[in-house]
Amino acid sequence: MSMNHSGKHTFFYIFGLFCAALFVYGCNSGRDGGQGALKLDTEYQAVLLDNGQAYFGKVEQTGGDFIRLKDVFYIQSRVDKDKKLTANVLIKRGAQEWHSPDSMLINSKHVIFMEPVSPSSKVGQLIKEEKSKEGKK
Repeated sequence: MSMNHSGKHTFFYIFGLFCAALFVYGCNSGRDGGQGALKLDTEYQAVLLDNGQAYFGKVEQTGGDFIRLKDVFYIQSRVDKDKKLTANVLIKRGAQEWHSPDSMLINSKHVIFMEPVSPSSKVGQLIKEEKSKEGKK
């Protein structure tokens, strides 16, 4: 039993839709349920967003549509126009904003990845220095 020309097109069309659906399912699987497998075994975590912004903080809540991040830091580039140098500075979120937030909610759809911040890493050391400055105030 052979298929006619339009039958072959219908078969390949349905097969293509099926493959596309499998691909989309595979890309999205684990987005909501995979969070439970994440080990948050360091005090601070790095959260990279799809706009290129990175935040460093204590992940308090995962799963669902939002991630709660407390004790948040971010990197800001500062340019010295006279010396023509750029320096990256770690900023404590809430210390310079007028509304002084103590946490932030991040839409999990915009999170590219989360990973632990090692205390011995450059970011880990800068956070430690910043925390010791806070204790002296």
